[in-house]
Amino acid sequence: MSSAPHNPPFRAEHIGSLLRPDELVKKRYAVADKSASPDELVPVEQKAIKEVVKLEQECGIHSITNGEYSRHQFWGTFFETLEGMEEVNMREGGYDQSIFRAYAPDVSSLLRSWATQRLIVSSVAGQILHVSYTDGSRWSKTLASLIDCPGRHAKTIPNSVTVATGKIKHTGKSSFLPEFEYLKTLLPESEWKNIKLTLTSPSWYHFRYGPKKAYVNGVYENDEAYFKDVAAAYQTELKILYDAGLRNGQVDDPNLAYFCSEAMLEGWKSDKENFQTADEQLQAYIKFYNDCLKRPDDFHMGIHLCRGNYIDGKHFSEGAYDRIAAKLFNDLNVSTYYLEYDTPRAGGFEPLKHLPKDKNVVLGVVTSKFPKLEDQKEMVERVYKAADYVAEGSGQSREEALQRLCVSPQCGFASHAEGNPLGYEDMKKKLQLVRSIADEVWPGQL
Repeated sequence: MSSAPHNPPFRAEHIGSLLRPDELVKKRYAVADKSASPDELVPVEQKAIKEVVKLEQECGIHSITNGEYSRHQFWGTFFETLEGMEEVNMREGGYDQSIFRAYAPDVSSLLRSWATQRLIVSSVAGQILHVSYTDGSRWSKTLASLIDCPGRHAKTIPNSVTVATGKIKHTGKSSFLPEFEYLKTLLPESEWKNIKLTLTSPSWYHFRYGPKKAYVNGVYENDEAYFKDVAAAYQTELKILYDAGLRNGQVDDPNLAYFCSEAMLEGWKSDKENFQTADEQLQAYIKFYNDCLKRPDDFHMGIHLCRGNYIDGKHFSEGAYDRIAAKLFNDLNVSTYYLEYDTPRAGGFEPLKHLPKDKNVVLGVVTSKFPKLEDQKEMVERVYKAADYVAEGSGQSREEALQRLCVSPQCGFASHAEGNPLGYEDMKKKLQLVRSIADEVWPGQL
């Protein structure tokens, strides 16, 4: 068995997104509403990226990202730029909302937040939404008829609703490549291999939709055919990035973490449209991801599991890794797992006993959601505790297990444009704390 790769990942890591300057956020919105031209955005974006790269360097972070400043949201526009994919939310007259899984944690959370002060969403069972009004009256409807619900708020669905309306194919033009190429201009060539690009989850526009609803009728016969074409497109994307010099990728993936959620699993069981169990779907995703993520040996690939990092630091789900750890660590073809561990909703470190000797875990023990700074001593002790579980599972010493661990914030600071409820200086202190924890646990290591 080969040893776990190193540098990347670095002992002090971060997940990717960083708080955007107000000037950049406002200019991007101005371009969206056509009060500014796209050309006006470029100098604002590049200035902000230069400054945030400098911040990362000052904080001792070596996995340099552009803070995701070239995107409005963390997943970018990979799927939207594929042939055959359509943003149906942009259609005149809307679209059929019954395509969503009402119990998918992000969808369910948005449904709950949609409720005004007049009503309370009491439960979501299968595709049925049950509502209790504060006056004692009750109301139940299918997800398809949500538009008729009294008191409906505009923000009831995910920001982008993209499905396959034709056969999926990569156009040969990468939406991620410009981000990488600009970062290369800001760093010496010897550091290009450290640049980290965050990549879209392969299942991003699949899990949130009900069975066979990620593609319109007649386009694909089944998920296997859909997955095959997405995987081919993903392979093309990775080859373009690899040929340009990218050696450090990170898939941002809330969906796999949702399989830790008891609420989601109960919703899955009660959904009569499902043609396979949640465990079978998880296994299908792992096979699908492995087809997407085939790559050369010197292309480091990690995956970040997230329970939601929405506006104002909102999370969508909770649940320990125990349910998925064995399959996740042993069957998924990535080298590094960037895991949330900042609150009890992620469970304990016990699942790390399943980590193979040739893989790493980056412990997200510092929260990116709120400004309060963690105690360094306590965080160091948490790293040692995690190492003890890794050591127990692999028959190693604590010191040996520590060589497969790193630290980071639990998620990005701005998965969406508006970012989490903390200031720029707060973010800087968080990144410096991550560096300080790493220096204490692994002195002299990057």
